[in-house]
Amino acid sequence: MATVKPFKAIRPTRDKVGLFATRTYLSYDKIGLKEKLLNNPYTFLQIINPDFKKEEKATGSERFELIKKRFQEFLDKKIVNKEKKDAFYIYELNHEGNSFKGIIGTTSTKEYNEGIIKKHEKTIEKRENLFTKYLSITNFNADPVLLSYKSNKNIDNLINKFSNSRAEYEFTTANKASHKLWVITRPEEISKISNEFKKVDSLYIADGHHRTASSFRLSKENGPKFFMSFLINENHIKIYSFNRILMKLKDLNKENLILELSKKFVIKEIEKLNFQSKKENEILLYVKKDSYSLIPKKGSYNEDVLSKLSYSILSNNIINPLFNLDDNSEKIKYYNGKKNIEEIIEIIDKDKNSLAFILKPIKMKNIRKIADQNLALPPKSTYIEPKLRSGITILDLK
Repeated sequence: MATVKPFKAIRPTRDKVGLFATRTYLSYDKIGLKEKLLNNPYTFLQIINPDFKKEEKATGSERFELIKKRFQEFLDKKIVNKEKKDAFYIYELNHEGNSFKGIIGTTSTKEYNEGIIKKHEKTIEKRENLFTKYLSITNFNADPVLLSYKSNKNIDNLINKFSNSRAEYEFTTANKASHKLWVITRPEEISKISNEFKKVDSLYIADGHHRTASSFRLSKENGPKFFMSFLINENHIKIYSFNRILMKLKDLNKENLILELSKKFVIKEIEKLNFQSKKENEILLYVKKDSYSLIPKKGSYNEDVLSKLSYSILSNNIINPLFNLDDNSEKIKYYNGKKNIEEIIEIIDKDKNSLAFILKPIKMKNIRKIADQNLALPPKSTYIEPKLRSGITILDLK
């Protein structure tokens, strides 16, 4: 049984939501970030970059205190306001031919600890610690965790029924994505949504493992027992791969590498980086301007759901033993599967001691199996959409 509750969101005024809501901070390069900060006084980026005009930037707790102060300024100026009633929020994103629609509410840190809210990816303790500290000082969270659930017609029908009216927000962003938000405050409608989720056995973290883990840590320190989530039918999410580039390798010898790989893989040279088989664990290699298909031989991996995935096979048979690297090495760069392959080829062609591995996306049924068995994929194994804008709804942690 999943507990999903409404909450009083802090959110921007209708006339400023298109200016306030933003892509995640890390998705901007330095030039793009500077341009946004100089030209848009209403963007959420102003809050999380409170000292951007200063040459010497604050760090750690000092920076988080400045963020807290800047957020309060936005509240005082009524650029953002706190909801007067508890609400669920139906959010719809349309982008690049894909449509995503789900419910923003809060979910239980206790149920995360108990395994009702399930994870499929490893987290990094350093990042957990940092984000827990951030939450404890700033007292707000502007980025909901993306949670999926098995296809449920009753929940889908409620979402469609309750969004069959004029949206509170309706705006388009510079990347040609359209956004809509409906505010659900009627007690009988809130009860219907909560009651339907009580019939859901498990929720699965699709994106936001570190945010969830940090919220749980905060709850153990007498923090809030619920965290903000965007809940969506698993059939409506998009899963992409995460490709790997290994850079600055010492004295990379292609012939020796192929010889080593042939011990555990069937290798076929190919003209282009296109997958040659229907096997989910096929891996493509690009090195020294040549492309190869790698299909693991029987006996090179175990038959459990985790071991036979290409990401595990790559880590266990190539990256770790042949290059003596772990998944968190600075020599490994991760490129999500939406990026053009030509970008990756260009990077490799410029560095004679680098190579790339291209992988297939993991199917949702396998992600569920991994989570159900309390297993964990290597970091950066899935790139899942939708990616919500920061600041459309904000959870007050006080």
